[in-house]
Amino acid sequence: MTRPGQVDSPAPTASPVVGVALPVPEPWGGYLQQLRVAYGEDRAQHIPTHITLMPPTPVAADQVEPLRRHLAEVAAGHARFEVLLRGTGTFRPVSDVVYVQVAQGVSSCERLERAVRGGPVSRDLEFPYHPHVTVAHDRPGHVLDRAFSDLEAFTCAFTAAAFRLYLHTGDGVWRVEEEFTLSE
Repeated sequence: MTRPGQVDSPAPTASPVVGVALPVPEPWGGYLQQLRVAYGEDRAQHIPTHITLMPPTPVAADQVEPLRRHLAEVAAGHARFEVLLRGTGTFRPVSDVVYVQVAQGVSSCERLERAVRGGPVSRDLEFPYHPHVTVAHDRPGHVLDRAFSDLEAFTCAFTAAAFRLYLHTGDGVWRVEEEFTLSE
């Protein structure tokens, strides 16, 4: 049965992987995704541009429905907010990542992230949470430098009105399982 906001997707495998994220809307989402692919990250073709709230997390199939219920409660308890993406940052030398910075909306992202991870699916983080939009990951140094330079003047603004539950079923494609609208 398809729920409102849910996209049809293949039946999950015995151990699906979920992720929760704020989508970056068009035209900026597609633009940043195309750049990520152009920087040589082929898998980015199947990774919608986003701000992560819960990183890829393996779950048991029977955990997906309780997670959905939890995410609906989180969305109902959090208001929409303005996001400003501006300039670039990097996690180097700790991690080979270049990203577009979240310049406005950081505290709202942090509250959402804590609420999302405070539910039935537990996920420890490898690093402290830092909202961002990845544009180059695990690429050679000169590519990371180019991405950093190419986007240092980038800016866009949008209203974060919803977040999404993504499901990965082992084929390399992240699919929107359900979208959760934030309160007004």
